Amino acid sequence: MSKKILLGLLLCLSMGAALADTIKLKADHPDRYVVVKGDTLWDISARFLESPWRWPEVWSFNPQIKNPHLIYPGDVVYLEYDAQGRPILRVQRGKPTVKLSPKVRAERVDTPIATIPLDAISQFLGQPRVLSEREVEDAAYIISGSDQRLVSGAGDTIYARGLVPGQDPQSRYTVLRVGKPYRNPGASRGDVLGYEALHVADAVVEEFGDPSTLKITHSNRETLVGDRLMPKGAEAIDQAFLPHAPDMPIEGKIIAVVDGVSRIGQFQTVVLNKGEQDGLEVGNVLAVYQSGAVIRDNYGKDRGEKVTLPDIRAGIVLVFRSFDRVSYALVMESERDMRIYDSVRNP
Repeated sequence: MSKKILLGLLLCLSMGAALADTIKLKADHPDRYVVVKGDTLWDISARFLESPWRWPEVWSFNPQIKNPHLIYPGDVVYLEYDAQGRPILRVQRGKPTVKLSPKVRAERVDTPIATIPLDAISQFLGQPRVLSEREVEDAAYIISGSDQRLVSGAGDTIYARGLVPGQDPQSRYTVLRVGKPYRNPGASRGDVLGYEALHVADAVVEEFGDPSTLKITHSNRETLVGDRLMPKGAEAIDQAFLPHAPDMPIEGKIIAVVDGVSRIGQFQTVVLNKGEQDGLEVGNVLAVYQSGAVIRDNYGKDRGEKVTLPDIRAGIVLVFRSFDRVSYALVMESERDMRIYDSVRNP
């Protein structure tokens, strides 16, 4: 975690003082917990709190600890209460794994724990995953492989139109396949929120022209004629994912799940029909609700009247990538099966 995250934690602590008294501890919470490899901050907080995403509001660090915003395996998390009786989680440094430099200075070589399980979302962190209609229309595209082949792989030569010399100073490009469109439920076919973009390969320009000549340097899947090319950026994504509620009311829907299943469980990635335009940002936590069933009232004076039961809370998701009109969120808690078109709103 960065200094930015520590400042965010301190801000949450000060702003959340009025909220901390409403935070509920689990009935079977421990008084202390020793951090082990593979833990996440969310996991640890879930041992103490009914709503683990609210850990920034009760987390406190020993100011004498070097790098107090980092938590390592072997550290001890323990529970205390402030003068008003509100819960506080503190950290006590465990015995570190150290490396002695030539200047005989001890440095940690173990890795601090993550906020959430990064292995569940690693494939989404390094590449663009959603393209707008304009980006699809304006992107360069592959017109042929060597010997006019339709399919190419690592080490093969490909030819593309639409590349602009100097657009990428290092002439490195990402090959993307435009997938299904994301739309609002019930919207017309013309109302596209964005297009799924599958990372196919990486390529480097050997010669600009019309067409340009490129060589595929890395391949995740076969490259096809018609695949798009985007400059390969060095997008830095903050992986601390400090959980917090949205700053404004959000009423959205789950519109897709990445692996295509109909029922959604913990640590699966879902696509939401809300994005940066709607005020969603990385780290936002949302509650998922199943729509209440519609039943008939066969006992009242208006026999046969249709009645909609209240929505049922199904779990919690955390936004880890936000685009213009859609977002990717990881299911952190699943109280019951979630489905496409379930609602998401402020927790």
